[in-house]
Amino acid sequence: QARPVESGGGLVQPGGSLTLSCTAPGFTSERCDMFWYRQAAGKEREWVSTITTYGDKTYGGAAKGRFTISQDESKDTVYLQMNSLTPDDTAMYKCKTEGLSFKCGFWGQGTQVTVSS
Repeated sequence: QARPVESGGGLVQPGGSLTLSCTAPGFTSERCDMFWYRQAAGKEREWVSTITTYGDKTYGGAAKGRFTISQDESKDTVYLQMNSLTPDDTAMYKCKTEGLSFKCGFWGQGTQVTVSS
């Protein structure tokens, strides 16, 4: 199963950068798309970015111009490069596979990003 595992979160100062990773063994061979979501304390879950099995990339409003999604198929890993971070970016970031295969459709456990001075 392409169950994702996130990493790369942590504490960063405002204006800083972080790169999150999401590894889901087999998700590329199963042609799953990969979604990044985030949820801040007391707020609803927010879609951040998507990369499809064809390499198409889309971004939510908060991510446009600051975040970049990419993937390394050889490692079954998707990256989320986040720049110019603000305290509003503080959240639990989770990835999810989606697709027609029964091996898609799984959430990772998340990685916490905290932006604070």
